Amino acid sequence: MSGIFTALGLMSGTSMDGIDVAVIETDGERVESFGPWATYPYPDDVTTELRALVADARRAETGDHRDLDRRVTEAQTRAVEQLLKGAGIDRSRIAVVGFHGQTILHRPDKRVTYQLGNGAAMAERLGIDVINRFRDADLAVGGQGAPLAPLYHRALARDLERPLVVLNLGGVGNVTYLDGDVVIAFDTGPANAMIDDWALKHTGRAYDADGKLAASGKVDKAVLAKLMDNPYFAQKPPKSLDRNDFSAAPVQGLSPADGAATLVAFTVSTVAKARDHFPGKPKRWLVTGGGRLNPTIMQSLAETLKAPVAPVEAVGWQGDALEAQCFAFLAVRSLRGLNLSVPTTTGAPKPMTGGVLHRARKAA
Repeated sequence: MSGIFTALGLMSGTSMDGIDVAVIETDGERVESFGPWATYPYPDDVTTELRALVADARRAETGDHRDLDRRVTEAQTRAVEQLLKGAGIDRSRIAVVGFHGQTILHRPDKRVTYQLGNGAAMAERLGIDVINRFRDADLAVGGQGAPLAPLYHRALARDLERPLVVLNLGGVGNVTYLDGDVVIAFDTGPANAMIDDWALKHTGRAYDADGKLAASGKVDKAVLAKLMDNPYFAQKPPKSLDRNDFSAAPVQGLSPADGAATLVAFTVSTVAKARDHFPGKPKRWLVTGGGRLNPTIMQSLAETLKAPVAPVEAVGWQGDALEAQCFAFLAVRSLRGLNLSVPTTTGAPKPMTGGVLHRARKAA
């Protein structure tokens, strides 16, 4: 199977701030063109239940989530329909949908990852083939199952100067280091998750808009040292994290502003620490994810990394669509039997393909 496919990807990250939908044309090795994309909110009740579930690891691992699974599938299927209708794209043009699903738990040490979302139900409703469960095969052979964006980053960055780092600041932070044929990737630590949780608790808003709360505070260096006192940062990659692997307990006694400032410093410090695992000095950092929209984080990154730091839009990429595009890209790779990961990105013993294909019923 070869040629150019029109593929659609879906992504809703650990911040749960919306469902990203994006269309690209690709052969799974190069991106021929970018199509339309959009972000659609979950229904409020779904967001509330997801946040509560993700905060309770035991329930996430052992509970009955069939109803929430159905509602997540419904919301994401509806998002696909909205994008296609709004863009005037006939469903028959879409060769495959890459449906990541909503992560509620990621425990690679137990070879467990849970993403809500029923690929078969989506395929039946849309009448389009759907691929989901991208992480399972990698985990089954001892890989981390994450991050999965590095091969998409490599495809996008093929003509850019290297060494280059793509830094994704979503709920959890991760890096892709690119230099020649070398691709190294791993999770760095918390990115927006702890900051968002702190802002929600103290301001009632789901994030620190424009980083203003953090900018008005001072970093508590003693608390920052406690946060950084974690063996994860010295652990050699590949390695990955669950959204709740780090506790915000050390900041609980701080003012809202000082707590936000300290959590931003924590995120930036974990990124800086990641450099210990790179074989060379990056010439440039390109930042994607919601963190690139936080001026306080971006300024602190530039000051701390002492290297050019810019949002991915600086090189023509679409930051808000990037992860959804990635799963469209990976869906095509899965269709073609190409690998989704390599040992230096997930720790799997060999390059691994993956994904589960759900065929749509074709009209007679």
